[in-house]
Amino acid sequence: MAISLTFITGPVLYFRGKVAQRYQLAVLIVIPAGAPPPPLQADGVEATAESLGSRLERTVWRYTFAVKGNATERAITYAISERTWRFFLPGDAHLRIAFTACNGLEEGDCLGAVDPNRNERWQHLGAEHARSPFHLLIQGGDQLYADDVWREVPYLAAWRKRSRHARVTAPFPPEVAEAAADFYFDHYCRIWAQHDIAPLVASIPSLMMWDDHDIFDGWGSHPPDLQHCPVFRGVGSIARRHFTLFQLAASPNALPAGFGDPTGKHFGWSFMMDGIGMLAPDLRSERTRHQILSETSWRWLQEALEALEHCRRVFVVSTVPVLNIDLSPLERMVAFLPPGRHFYQDDLRDQWRSYAHRQEWQRLLDCLLDFSQRTQTPVTILSGEIHFGAAGFVERNSTRIYQLISSAIVHPSPPLLIAYCFDLLGRGTRKVAPRTQLRMLPLPGLGKRYLAARNWLALECPTASALQAQWHSAGQPSMITMRVA
Repeated sequence: MAISLTFITGPVLYFRGKVAQRYQLAVLIVIPAGAPPPPLQADGVEATAESLGSRLERTVWRYTFAVKGNATERAITYAISERTWRFFLPGDAHLRIAFTACNGLEEGDCLGAVDPNRNERWQHLGAEHARSPFHLLIQGGDQLYADDVWREVPYLAAWRKRSRHARVTAPFPPEVAEAAADFYFDHYCRIWAQHDIAPLVASIPSLMMWDDHDIFDGWGSHPPDLQHCPVFRGVGSIARRHFTLFQLAASPNALPAGFGDPTGKHFGWSFMMDGIGMLAPDLRSERTRHQILSETSWRWLQEALEALEHCRRVFVVSTVPVLNIDLSPLERMVAFLPPGRHFYQDDLRDQWRSYAHRQEWQRLLDCLLDFSQRTQTPVTILSGEIHFGAAGFVERNSTRIYQLISSAIVHPSPPLLIAYCFDLLGRGTRKVAPRTQLRMLPLPGLGKRYLAARNWLALECPTASALQAQWHSAGQPSMITMRVA
C-alpha cells in the first residue's frame, strides 16, 4: 500500500547523462523532517532516497536511477508515494530542448506581493510541453534571484549601510550564517514549488548552471576588498552550498559524473544526449575583476570539447553572452563616476567583452572556432543574462558559430530606449580578430536585433537538418523562428 506523503517542494528531475543507452537521472524532493521517504518506482526500477540535509524542519532527499531508451520517443512514468509524473525520452529522430534564464526579480521575488504575470512565460512553456513534449530543460543562469538576502537578514541590511571600511572589516557571525542559510533554503523551496513551475521541473529533466543572482548581483565583479571580505565570502559560501543542493541535487564537494571537478572547485559540466553535446563552463566560481576562468578550467573546457568531437552538434551554455555588442567604452566612462554612482559597473564588468576580459574572450572564440573548424562540428552558444532575446554569429574563414540569447523568462526587459540603443550599436559587421567577424542578426519577423519582452527558447534538433530555434515571447511577434546551420 502506498504511503501518503506531503511534498513541500518537488519532485525536481535532473539529467545526469546517457551511458550505454541508459539515461541517468536524479530526483529531489523536500518533505517534512522526520517523514520517511518511500521508494521511487520508474520503469520497473525501484530507487531508495538518500538524505542531502535538513533545515527549517524540512529534509531534502535525492533519488538516482536509470531508464533505457528506445529508437522512438518514449514516455516514462515515475511514482513516489501515491503521486505519479511523466517525462519523455527522445529516441533517434530528434531532440527537443527548452532553454530558460533569469527566473526572478532583484527585489521582493516570492517574499511578498508578486507580479501576477510573473510566471506567464512558464505557463506558456507548460502549454507547449503538453502539445509537444520537451526532452530536456536547460536553465542557463539566475534560476534564483537571491538579492533579497541583503534586505531580509537584519544584520546584512544594517551592514550595507555602513562605511566601506566597516563593511570590509565586519565579521560574519555564526547566527548570521544560519539566518542567511534559512533564507536561501526557503527561497529555493518557494521557487521550485510555484504552481506554474513545479509541474515542468518535475516532468522535464533539467541541466542548470548558475550566474550571479543565484549568489547575489555582480558576484565576482566587485572590487577585491569587498569580494574577499568576511561577509561576502560567508554569503557566497552559503549560496554555493544551496546551489549544489537545489540546482545540482548534490553535495558541494561530491559532484556526480559529468562535472569537470568532482570536488566542486568549479561546476563546469559536459554531457551527451542522442548525438548532441552540451557543455557549460562555470563563469562565477573563479571570477574576479580580471579573470573569468582559471587555467584549470580552461584546460577542462578544451578537454571537454575534444570529448564531444563526434557529436552532430555541440551546445555551449555561457550564462553571459559570448557574442553581443561591445559595451567596454561605456564601462570605461562609468569608471570615472564618483564612488557610490557605479550602479552598472559590475554588470558591465560581467560581460565577456569587458576590456578587463578581452584576452579571455579572444581565447574562447579561438577555442570554439578551432574546434568547430577542425572537427566540422556545428557549435551553438546558448546564453541569457541580458534580459533581451537576440542572435548573432562569429565567423572565421568558412567556420561560423551562432549565439542564441533568450532572457528573461520572468525578469522584465529593459526600457525600449535601451533596446533601441542596443539595436543601433549592433548594426553592421565588426572585425574582432584577423579574419574573424562578428555580427548581430535582425530577428525574423521583428526586424530588430533585440527582443524586448519576456521570452524563452525552444530548440528542435533533428538528425539530418538544420537546428530550428524559436523564441516564444510575451510581446509581438509572439513567436520568432530562425534556422541555424
